[in-house]
Parts: sequence; structure tokens; C-alpha cells
Amino acid sequence: MLSRIWTALSLLLVAITLQTADARQLREQDIRARQVEAAKRWHTTHSFPAKRAAPKNITFSNPKASQFYVDGRSIPEVDFDIGPSWSGLLPISGNANETRKLFFWFFPPGPQGSLDDLIFWTNGGPGCSSLEGLLQENGPFSWSWGQAKPTVNEFSWTNLSSVLWVEQPVGTGYSQGTPNIKNEDDLAAQLVGFMQQFLEVFSELKKKNLYLTGESVRLLNSTDVLHLTPQGNIANYIYQHPKALDLKLQGTWIADPSLSWDVVQEQIPAVDFVHRYEHSCSQTFLAQLDALSKKCNYAGYINKYVTYPPKNGLLPLPGKSTSADRGCDVWDLIFNEALRINPAFNVYRIFDTYPILWDVLGFPGSFEQIQLAPVYFDRADVKKAIHAPSNVTWSECSAGDVFPRGDASLPPALTVLPSVIEKNNRTVIIHGLADFILIAEG
Repeated sequence: MLSRIWTALSLLLVAITLQTADARQLREQDIRARQVEAAKRWHTTHSFPAKRAAPKNITFSNPKASQFYVDGRSIPEVDFDIGPSWSGLLPISGNANETRKLFFWFFPPGPQGSLDDLIFWTNGGPGCSSLEGLLQENGPFSWSWGQAKPTVNEFSWTNLSSVLWVEQPVGTGYSQGTPNIKNEDDLAAQLVGFMQQFLEVFSELKKKNLYLTGESVRLLNSTDVLHLTPQGNIANYIYQHPKALDLKLQGTWIADPSLSWDVVQEQIPAVDFVHRYEHSCSQTFLAQLDALSKKCNYAGYINKYVTYPPKNGLLPLPGKSTSADRGCDVWDLIFNEALRINPAFNVYRIFDTYPILWDVLGFPGSFEQIQLAPVYFDRADVKKAIHAPSNVTWSECSAGDVFPRGDASLPPALTVLPSVIEKNNRTVIIHGLADFILIAEG
């Protein structure tokens, strides 16, 4: 018996030895050499810049403009010249006693860009700062999650156009005053009022082609998501008041908006979303979700009703509620289960796990997580460099309600958006496929 066991072990050892001998042998220095060569090819292909290219020459005749000028060599922690820009606070009306002001940061286009265009960018929330978009999405310099320091953003939208980032509404970021808006139409009127004041100071931007862009929703307060799509309401206001702005509105670009009822954007597509990544949860939980989805009339809804051209008229509600009938909030069940498995679960990018990459703005995912205080835009030297108020404690998303009594707006897909799409030269609406807070199929 012992001899047979010994023989079997010997044969197994020989097999393992032969398999190991046949395996590819790579030394650490060989791997590193290949990585270095690959990096060289990548940089050559992408022409990654070490500094921002000099922007097109732009000057402003109004002496007030000089009060907002930002020296591109003076931005804290940025070890390259980002070029000229203008930033600061401007009121939302021409009233001499106006106390409500919005913070902006304006950049002219790069050498290949157009001086005929002006892109307006705003982040959503409501109440989340558009400086997030500038610093971590489409601005001329980038300090994204996990980066040790800022770098040139080779994909900056300023490569194509002048861009104006605005913190809105009142109560967001550095912006000043007491919030008093009741709905998206109030918000649009205040933003247009701000733009009127902006164009008085930077009058050379009048007559430009205007593109309204931005993203929403950003702040997760509860499972009830506000119907915040300010670009659509701003565009609708401009079309209804054609003499309000001396700009030529061309179109809107909206990322991850809340356009319709919560039951449409969150509940109906939620279970199918989980099935796409079903390896991340138990089969028992999936079975429970499938049963509930069928009971609540979510199962098969998209295949039956979401067709083009429409076959059955307007999309019917699966139940009686525009959010979720009692016992049918599958989105919340999924969120709680995801957090049980992964406490770092990020509703905006579902693949995130521990350890969470650090974020210079202190908001790397679903929940605020300040790993280095103060956050970048709350530093005194940063405030001084960009003419921000020193007495404001900046945070990426407002702790207060920018709609003091809630947003009374109806969903834009059912109100302003169809008209805006008809009048725009172009409308772009996009959703991220890894976004669970507002699901693309919704």
C-alpha cells in the first residue's frame, strides 16, 4: 500500500515539474522593460502634453473684467501654467441691493478651439459644485481620484471652445445669498439673470453660439431623486424670452439627467441591471428580486412597451405610484444588499471596492469621505487665487436645501424637454452604463 502511494506521489511530482518547466519564465526586469516601452508608445500616440497649450488671445474692454483675472501660474499645487482665466462672484440681477451671487470660472479656448462658441457647464445635485466638473471631468487641468497632483487634461473641452463653469443654484459652493427658488423655472430665471450680468462685464462674448451642458443628478439624499435637469429648463426659458440674452442658443448636452418618474428611471430597469452583474449577489436574492419584479409589473415591461415606433401609446405606470407602490421599491432593496456585500458600493460607478481612491474634493463615491482636510477648494490659498470668498466653507455638495421647500417641477421629459429638442439644432442626452442611481435603460 505504501509503495503504491509513494509511486503515485512521485508521478504527480514529475507531472508538476514538467508543467513548471514548460511554463513561461518572465523576470521582473523583463516585465518592467515591456511596460516602459508600452508607455512610450502610448505617450507618442496620445501626444500627452506636459503643459497646457497657449490659449487663443482674448481681451475684455470693460475695466471690471480685470478684477476677475486669474494668473495661470498662481494656482496652488499646479506646477504648470494653465493660462489666463477669469473667476469670481457675480449677482443674479442688476438690482443694486442684490445679495444673491453665483460663482463662475471662465476659460478661453485653446489654439485649435473656436472663439465663436461659448459652452456653459453646470453640475447637478441639486447643490453640487460645477468645480467638480472643471477639476475632474472636462477642465483644462485635472486632479482626479487617486492622482498625486494635478496634470494637464488632454481631453479638456477648452480644446474646442470657451467654457464657463457656474456654481448654481444659490447656496451651492462659493455662491452667496439665501436660496428661495421653488422649481426649475425659478432656477432658470436666476441663471439667465446671472448670465446677463456676466455678459455686461465680458461683453466681447455677446453674439456667441451658446451650448448648455452639464450633468445631474449627483447628490444622493434618499431614494427619491429630484427631477433636476436645469439645462432643459434654462434652454426653455431662453426660447421663451428670446431677447433676454445676447447669445445664440444652439443646443444642449445633458449627462445622467433625471428626466421622468422615479418608477421609470429607477424601479423598472433595476432588476435587469442586477442580472447584468448577477455574479455579485446570491442566487437566493436574485430569485426574490425576480418574484418581486413580476409581482410589481416590472418584469418584461421594457420588451413590451419600450418600442420604436410606439405600439401602445403612452407608457403606462406599472402600478399606481410614480415612485414605487408599497412593497415594490426594488431599487432600495438592491442598494441595501449591495452595501451589505460591499460597504464601498458607489451608486455612480458600481465597480468601486475598498480601498477607495482618495479624492482631493472629498467625495469619491456615494458618501462624503474627506481624507485630507481642508479639501482643495476650501484652502485659503486656492480661494485667494480664484477670487472666491474667504469666509465660505466650500464643500462639493451643499449641506443645506437649495430648494428650501422642495422642487415642485414636473419631470422635464413630460414638460419642457420635447419643445427644447424641437427648437435646438442638436440635443445630446447620455447615461453612464455603470450608473445605478439613474439607470441608462430608464
